[in-house]
Amino acid sequence: MEKSITELMNDPAISNLVIVFVGLSVIWILIKFIQNRFTGKIKAADNRHRTKKLISFIGYFLTIILITTVYSDRLGGFGVALGVAGAGIAFALQEVITSVAGWLAIVFGNFYKTGERVQLGGIKGDVMDIGVLRTTLMEVGQWVDGDLYNGRIVRISNSFVFKEPVFNYSADFPFLWDEMTIPLKTESDYQYAKDTFLAILESSLGDFTKNSQEAWNKMTQSLYVENAQITPMVSMSFNESWMTFTLRYIVNYKMRRTTKDMLYIQILEAIRASNGKLKIASAAMEITAMKND
Repeated sequence: MEKSITELMNDPAISNLVIVFVGLSVIWILIKFIQNRFTGKIKAADNRHRTKKLISFIGYFLTIILITTVYSDRLGGFGVALGVAGAGIAFALQEVITSVAGWLAIVFGNFYKTGERVQLGGIKGDVMDIGVLRTTLMEVGQWVDGDLYNGRIVRISNSFVFKEPVFNYSADFPFLWDEMTIPLKTESDYQYAKDTFLAILESSLGDFTKNSQEAWNKMTQSLYVENAQITPMVSMSFNESWMTFTLRYIVNYKMRRTTKDMLYIQILEAIRASNGKLKIASAAMEITAMKND
């Protein structure tokens, strides 16, 4: 019995299998131990997720090195066959290969990270997971008005980073410029309207203005972009029917809808308290009744 076991262990094929089995066991036991022991201490969810992904990637990398090292003496004989087969496999799996290349570009090119809001392939949402082949989003919008979740989880091929623009709402500058328009009758006091609307923006959005200015200054240290007006502004246009005031302001990318709701309420209250200085304009249609004699 001992002789047969010795003979089996002397067989290169059996010994290589044993080495691979033992090596893989050691690698993945260590990987799971590190993940369970250390990633739980990371408080930030996005950092914890990225660390867990990185540790798993190291495990796969070590697995490839182990198998390549053990069977290195046999790989040379398969060179020609692998070359012919590789061309066919590359053609058949070109979308998969492009997706893997996209994953590498996302991870090392800093396209986006988990937790950020992006638009990929016409789909907008928050990044939940970045896999080797696909990015998982919690979708925003579609039949739901505003930047709110609609409940759909979308998985998009990573190859889209090479095919279409990648819109990132929260990477280096997690703020957006937003606008709202207020139509007033031409007899309204336009200067009073501008001063009132600007005061509402400045008092309600002071924190956004301060934080966005800091984020803008930090971004311009590493990226070239012309200076922009961060503070709120009010501009006016008019035609023969009414005056239109455009309120432009900066807001956190996740708070567009709630901020606009708050501003509309304050503006309506200011119009009611203006004692007739501000009057909302509306389109009027004259209807003539036609009567047969």
